Amino acid sequence: MGELRDYINRGDNIFLVGIGGISMCALADMLRSMGASVRGSDMRDSETVSRLRRDGIEVFIGHDPANIEGAACVIRTAAVHDDNPEIMAARAAGIPVFERAEAWGEIMGDFGQSLCIAGTHGKTTTTAMAVQIALEAGLDPTAMIGGVLPSIGSEHRIGGRDLIIAEACEYRNSFLQFRPTVAVILNIEEDHPDFFSGLDEIMRSFRRFAELVPDSGAVVANADNENVMKCLEGIGRNVITYGIENGDVRAENIEVSGGCCSFDIVHPGGLIPVTLKQPGRHNVYNALAAAASALELGIDGISIGRGLSEFAGTRRRFEFKGIYRGAPIYDDYAHHPTELGALFDAAESMDYDRIIAVFQPHTYSRTKALFNDFVHQLERPDHVILIPIYAAREADDGTVSSEMLADAVGHNCVAVGSIEEAAERLREIVRKGDLVLTIGAGEAYRAGEAIAEPHQKPQRINDH
Repeated sequence: MGELRDYINRGDNIFLVGIGGISMCALADMLRSMGASVRGSDMRDSETVSRLRRDGIEVFIGHDPANIEGAACVIRTAAVHDDNPEIMAARAAGIPVFERAEAWGEIMGDFGQSLCIAGTHGKTTTTAMAVQIALEAGLDPTAMIGGVLPSIGSEHRIGGRDLIIAEACEYRNSFLQFRPTVAVILNIEEDHPDFFSGLDEIMRSFRRFAELVPDSGAVVANADNENVMKCLEGIGRNVITYGIENGDVRAENIEVSGGCCSFDIVHPGGLIPVTLKQPGRHNVYNALAAAASALELGIDGISIGRGLSEFAGTRRRFEFKGIYRGAPIYDDYAHHPTELGALFDAAESMDYDRIIAVFQPHTYSRTKALFNDFVHQLERPDHVILIPIYAAREADDGTVSSEMLADAVGHNCVAVGSIEEAAERLREIVRKGDLVLTIGAGEAYRAGEAIAEPHQKPQRINDH
């Protein structure tokens, strides 16, 4: 099969399977900006699909072999497997099939600098921070973020060819297709048990990601994360470290007010004062990673400080959803025990009477593999409502459930059968002085939206 670049350069018809996903939608716009003709399919209608159609991109709902007629090549998201009817039809017809990450890696070769941000936690927030800094510095970055950044009103941005800033996911080794000139590793923990055999395999994958950086580039690494530093031992690359306890770029003089941190970023070239609008110590680390990356790209300290201080978060990362009986409702994408811990740390620093959490576990394999860690974290809020596990790409084998998790957590935790039941439960128990958190990578946010008082609901950010 030919190189993907050949199809792009000729302006061929490229078909995207799963075009409604965040990264695939961004890819569709990127390919069009490079001269290709783009069509695609997705399983359901969405705001993203509607936006693509308004922009003149044909999108089929449902996967049908007839959809790929006329395609020169096909690009699929990682969630689309070999038994997909369109993939099977393409292979039968001899139409080349590329992976989404492979396409992004090919595209990155056209950019002067590629900043790729990886880690088990914090990728979306740190990537968004880096984009905010670049815009504050007057640059014209192309960006691919895992969530909507309010300042650009989208999860992606098509800019110039000097700099691309991209979230780099380790699942199925997708980030090994990328071409980073600056690679960031935020943290490394055990996750994605449906793909990785354990922590050792995950660390080997991150090591290979760091080794993609050319001799002229740099790896930006969390000096306070033992797994990251172990992963990078003897790597033979320019490594720039950051941290609170250690690092070339450090946070000093940390002060907390209302859960949010003010601090000084100290680096070899000087000092940058920062006041974050997003709560939690974990966001100090995210800010340090974004700052260290920006410094490596030659961005000045004033722009870094302004970009971080003006950063208001992304959708589904401690996103304000409204108020019910005087209690604020926030939604967060946390779906790993460490992410829950960071979220609860931030919530506990905000001085509310009670913390009430609605949590939807994400995938059976993760819930089962990290069961005890989930129990430990879910014991912390005053009330926890669990909704059924979000299956995503998996089938229920009956070995783990939200009911089992609730039984293990104990008296403060109850499992309900639906999002609607979770919302009704919230209506029964929430009172003034509470903080309500809807948590998970699935659809827990709908419970918060269902109870938010109409005049208190925030205006939705358009997906584009």
